[in-house]
Amino acid sequence: MELLVHDLLQIRHIESIVSNEEVPQWVRESLLRSPWVVVRRAPLQDGMIPIGVRGEHRNQRFGAYLPSSEVVMKVTPEQLVSQAGWRTSERLHTIRAFQILDTVSSYYGRYDWSWGLTGSIGYELASSAPTARPDSDLDIVIRMPQPLDRETARTIHDWHTQLPIRVDAQLETPFGAVALAEYARHEKQVLLRTSSGPKLVNRPWAP
Repeated sequence: MELLVHDLLQIRHIESIVSNEEVPQWVRESLLRSPWVVVRRAPLQDGMIPIGVRGEHRNQRFGAYLPSSEVVMKVTPEQLVSQAGWRTSERLHTIRAFQILDTVSSYYGRYDWSWGLTGSIGYELASSAPTARPDSDLDIVIRMPQPLDRETARTIHDWHTQLPIRVDAQLETPFGAVALAEYARHEKQVLLRTSSGPKLVNRPWAP
């Protein structure tokens, strides 16, 4: 099974997660309510998948590992866009991000990119667990195997700022992820998030 950072996984048993630290009680409670985790940016460990567990509160995030045999289902950020589950969500009139997703999807349709939804919005659409708040940010991942010119990045970032909620878009390069907003500022160096940690780089698409 090919897995990418931000993919959402439904797991078979909550006891199957592996960690070098003691697993907090909130992690068990969260997985009992909704047995979904996200693939995080970290090296494989003994062939196991690096995963993140989210709790009810923003500060509740826990990194662990999962044997691949414990994956019941995978949902990608791109599938969440194509399925457009926000249109039939019972919380459409509550979550502002859901209300603008048709507009965002239409705008992104002018570009030949693979993109998808992450964060609390993506998690809720995949799991049906009510994790998003009315004012939740809209987190987006854009798969960008080839360099994006800065002017296009600036155009998209400026469009994002006109929306009624904050949009946090990440450009996923072959070597890690860089924030679209930071890349659009034309700074000489940008922060590249890699599986071995964050690095300041001049060119996010260079090895």
